[in-house]
Parts: sequence; structure tokens; C-alpha cells
Amino acid sequence: MSVNLIFSISQHVRDELLIKSFIEYLGCGKIYLNRKIVYFRVTKYSDIYNKIIPFYLKYPIIGVKSLDFKDFCIVAEMMRDKKHLSKEGLNLIQNIRTGMNTGRLV
Repeated sequence: MSVNLIFSISQHVRDELLIKSFIEYLGCGKIYLNRKIVYFRVTKYSDIYNKIIPFYLKYPIIGVKSLDFKDFCIVAEMMRDKKHLSKEGLNLIQNIRTGMNTGRLV
């Protein structure tokens, strides 16, 4: 098993120009279109750690998604510290992942 950190934002295709502006502003990521949805996605760890996370620490997410972002940051730190390379670290990351997004109980 391996760990891949992916940051993704999706919006209705009518907001495609807004989503595309993320690439220009942040200097990273790619855009994907799927029917009526446009996605901004960043998969490169260094871009996530050095660009995405600092941006959202400076401009915090409001609401329940802020809890997902907090978990996302925990996993990014674990990866930085190479904790994802141990079985215990992988298990902890899997538990964090299970509790994110639709799996969150609170």
C-alpha cells in the first residue's frame, strides 16, 4: 500500500474561469473537466506542502471542510516525517482518510 496526497476542488463548469485562475495564482495543479464539473487538482507533494497548505493556512476554510483540511495537514506532516513508511503510520493515515469528507461523523 502507498500513500498519495491529492488536493482537489470541484465546481460547476460555469465557474471554470475561476478554477483555472488557481493554476495561475498558485503556480501548480491541473484542470479536469467531467460533464458539468470542473476540477482543480494538485498531486505533487512539494506543491501541496509548499503552496496549497500555506495558502489555506493564511486564508482558512470555514465550516466542516476545515476539519478535513486539518486532517489533510496531519497526513502531509506525517509524510514529511516519513511516518507513512511504517505499518503503524499507514494504519493511522487510513483511519484519518476514512473519517474525512462523507465519512466524518461530526
